[in-house]
Amino acid sequence: MDKHALRQLIVERLAEDFDVLQRAAQTAYETATHEENVAENKYDTLGLEASYLATGQARRMEEIRQAMGLYQQLTLRDYDPARGIQVGALVTLEALDGAVQWLFLGPEAAGLKVPVGERLVTVITPRSPLGQGLVGKFEDDEVAIVVAGIQQTFTVTDVR
Repeated sequence: MDKHALRQLIVERLAEDFDVLQRAAQTAYETATHEENVAENKYDTLGLEASYLATGQARRMEEIRQAMGLYQQLTLRDYDPARGIQVGALVTLEALDGAVQWLFLGPEAAGLKVPVGERLVTVITPRSPLGQGLVGKFEDDEVAIVVAGIQQTFTVTDVR
């Protein structure tokens, strides 16, 4: 799997999300400022709610804009067995039950899922529990995290 192509897919997906949010924020803004939505009493909150929604969407747009910039500037390196897993690594994990997952350790956009062929690659960041556990690990290392009080153990089977 080519990490450069994966990075491009992530940037494209972020751009799509940005466009959707931009249209939604514009609609919320128009609703908030429309003359028919001026509050007539303290219980008439449609304009206020639309204003809050537009503000939240604008913040999310800025987060996505920053994430796109970070991915466009991200220098992708081959896996260095001397340094272990770092940001920009494409990691394959296998759980004790044999379930396999593909992860991209990125600077932002945690939780984003990108289909690559028949695989689904999930973006995680070093700030997540799994991301923290992976940084500095090597192929064949085990990574254990606790989620909702339950310990989960994975083996790093491949790093690129």
